[in-house]
Amino acid sequence: MVLVDHIRCAYCGSCVSVCPVGALDLAETRLLVDQSCTDCGLCVSVCPTGALHTEPFRDIGAGGTMWPLRRRYDLIVIGAGPGGSIAAREAARQGLSVLLLEKRQEIGSPVRCAEGIAHEQLIPFIAPDSHWISATVTGAEFTVAGDDGRTETTRGEGGSGYVLERRVFDRVLAEQAASAGAEVRVKTAATALLMDGRAVRGVRVRSPFGEAEVESRVVIGADGVESRVGAWAGLDTTLPHQDTMSCAQFLLAGIDIDPACTCYYVGMDVAPGGYAWVFPKGERRANVGLGVQANVAGRPALDYLVRFVESQPHLAQGSPVTLVTGGVPVAPQLSRFVTNGLMLVGDAARQVDPLTGGGIANAMAAGRLAAEVATECIAAGDVSVAALSAYETRWHAGLGRKLARRYRLKERFPPSERASRECMRVFIVAVGGK
Repeated sequence: MVLVDHIRCAYCGSCVSVCPVGALDLAETRLLVDQSCTDCGLCVSVCPTGALHTEPFRDIGAGGTMWPLRRRYDLIVIGAGPGGSIAAREAARQGLSVLLLEKRQEIGSPVRCAEGIAHEQLIPFIAPDSHWISATVTGAEFTVAGDDGRTETTRGEGGSGYVLERRVFDRVLAEQAASAGAEVRVKTAATALLMDGRAVRGVRVRSPFGEAEVESRVVIGADGVESRVGAWAGLDTTLPHQDTMSCAQFLLAGIDIDPACTCYYVGMDVAPGGYAWVFPKGERRANVGLGVQANVAGRPALDYLVRFVESQPHLAQGSPVTLVTGGVPVAPQLSRFVTNGLMLVGDAARQVDPLTGGGIANAMAAGRLAAEVATECIAAGDVSVAALSAYETRWHAGLGRKLARRYRLKERFPPSERASRECMRVFIVAVGGK
């Protein structure tokens, strides 16, 4: 039976099309091989990445050549989301040698985000561009569903924000990092940290071309909510169950909505402990999703989402053309997100707004700050935890203080009280990016 190297496989489906017995099936991002496989070898010859074999695999990369990487960089950034790409871009602009790693084969995909951001939060990092903006938003509508079944809706106008096209936006940021001089590698995962005692000294990477050990002065972990980088270095990155929002989202097509207004729905019956959203994306399309507090919800987030869509006639007429799911950390920021030779940014450091779950702007701000501190410390020849802690200090003096206050406000209102007038006032201010 044909063997699949899932590290090399790019899920293109070429092999499925030539199989004479129907033994191959592409199940999203996993190629399945049925027992009916006859080892004819046709699929092996058409595979573009060399992921299929009729004999047991040799060691990964044996017989191949690793895509050339330097042996050593000033900075390695793990994760090419907004935080990681901004960190790589800013560090490269300061003259550092930078390697930006992305474990997925396409930067920006899959999207695990509602894609909204305020104008004031975006412009410090990149000028708005119609190529990656789906909608410009000037209003917001808030609907509260009470336990008695009654609803109350308020609407506000003014301000400006955007609903992004993250698949394009994220790639553009990575392209800017590359233009600044960073080396970018996709489908290249960090599998471990290189340690010198308790100090991080680089990364072990794995790609379709093989494995390699790459040294660096500093590593920045920007590897998202599922981050393992901090844990590898000994930091406690466990996300508490009660501070996890379980989320599901459709991109609905064929719906009639206000193309310049974001809509929020709050209520225990709609989304226990969280809220639902409708973010316009132009051409009768919208991101329609919700997040539920993991330890409160009685069913999966997707079940609540389907029920929510069906309860809204203007949404029920649409068709879901995309489904995305994910978890959002609405937790306190990590007590430590720096150690010797390592800093964490974005979701990996829990730098998410605990009230809204928004994290794009925070991640970019953290990425820029981490790059600044890394540049200073490398120039001074000191990348110890004491030196790199300047990143933590500056963060907590700015956005970190705001996020800590937001977490205290969230904790003031248990899930059953988040539809109260007092909590909604706080929520509306937070949604406005203030």
